[in-house]
Amino acid sequence: MSDESEAPESGHDAAPFDLRRVRTQPLAGKAHIVDVSRFGGVPAPRCDLGTFLESLPDFLAARHFRALAGHVARAYRDGHGVALAMGGHVVKTGCTPTLIDLVRRGIVTSLHMAGSTAIHDWEVAVAGQTSEDVAAGLGEGAYGMSDDTGRAFAQAAARARSEGIGLGRALGLGLLESGAPHDDVSLLAEAARRRLPCTVHVAVGTDTVHMHPLASGADLGDATQTDFRIACTVVSRLDHGVWMNLGSAVIMPEVFLKAVTVARNTGHPIEDLTTANFDMLRHYRPLTNVVRRPPARGYDIAGHHEIMLPLLRLAVLDAIARDADAAVVAAPGKRGSAGTHGEERA
Repeated sequence: MSDESEAPESGHDAAPFDLRRVRTQPLAGKAHIVDVSRFGGVPAPRCDLGTFLESLPDFLAARHFRALAGHVARAYRDGHGVALAMGGHVVKTGCTPTLIDLVRRGIVTSLHMAGSTAIHDWEVAVAGQTSEDVAAGLGEGAYGMSDDTGRAFAQAAARARSEGIGLGRALGLGLLESGAPHDDVSLLAEAARRRLPCTVHVAVGTDTVHMHPLASGADLGDATQTDFRIACTVVSRLDHGVWMNLGSAVIMPEVFLKAVTVARNTGHPIEDLTTANFDMLRHYRPLTNVVRRPPARGYDIAGHHEIMLPLLRLAVLDAIARDADAAVVAAPGKRGSAGTHGEERA
């Protein structure tokens, strides 16, 4: 066998390595990550959702997506919390009906919003539209100067402070009491109607309503601090539950991290916690504060909200149905809690 010293001249002092010295192994004797048994299938056109989900490859996001749906279904089945934290883009992409359905079915047990989320939700409930053209209004100084929205938020913050309730509940009650024409597609209104925890987390100066003449920093601060304390209560009870961050890059991941700290500091371990982040882009805080640091298991699902959230709803409902079917098979002839769970909590 020749060595490097016998290799032909190559024009420099690093001669080509003699690969005849390399030791090889049989393919069958090596461990592999990819196996054909985990490949995707080819479902028939117009197949049912369960068939479609089963046909997905058992890798990466597809595997995580199905696993997350299963964890949500189990939290629902066992009576544990499922919390949704949201950025404003979730409302602006028309996903509110999807989330409200999960609330009405008793699957989602609490809602947590950035200030912008609450603004868009309130405007949809009152006017049926939201999200103005920023560039068009900015030049004239008209951007964000809607009197109705700013006035309503100022009044809600004052009410929250005087009644000792959170900003989310005050806004929701205001929508119900005023007979907002589109409150059926409002998360704030639905939460108030069902007395569901619904918190709004404000960073003063970041939302358009903070520019309104009636805006009070004292009222906003007190109202949103109350909501933070409510969020801490929710998180302290989230052992075996699920926290999902939907499209919030900074505010809600930070709120969640602090709420976890408060819970654990006061003797609430919440060790068995599932978290997930849904967004179009991957950002540092959601990945670090939500997916990686606190939970027993965390999932990061990248994609457009208007596609992924309706798909998640269907996947969760399919997982719940499968759990119920499995319970019936395990205990034939008995009408157990698993068979009636959806009726009781819907």
